[in-house]
Amino acid sequence: MARAHLSSDEFFDRLSVLLEAGQQKSHGSIYLTQKRLSYELDAASSLSTDKVADDPTWDLHPPQPMPVIIRATDGKDKKRRAEKVRFSTVVQPDQLAAFYARYAEVCKGGMQALKKRDRSKRKKDKAKKRKLGGEDKKG
Repeated sequence: MARAHLSSDEFFDRLSVLLEAGQQKSHGSIYLTQKRLSYELDAASSLSTDKVADDPTWDLHPPQPMPVIIRATDGKDKKRRAEKVRFSTVVQPDQLAAFYARYAEVCKGGMQALKKRDRSKRKKDKAKKRKLGGEDKKG
């Protein structure tokens, strides 16, 4: 089930479409994840020889910078997996600064149309509970 990774431009185009669709009522959550991309198997075997017994975090200091994989998906459940939107891109270490600058712009742009949470109803409910609780103590 291996899928090809998108280029950065294609990733940002699809992410902006996904964020716009996420603002509609019919859409749920959008998940954005990132992690460093593991080495190939042949490179991983050479890393294991560099393992130092005294350093428990030896794998956090790779000899060369590792690329980052960025994934985006909508919040569709397992029952509707055929409709689930999933895509990813791989960013090389020398391109991370430019990528994250554009990534932040796209995410901020997608959040502009979100409504602020209405907390006034919650405050009113708390005030009623306090009032009722205060009367019970007196009586």
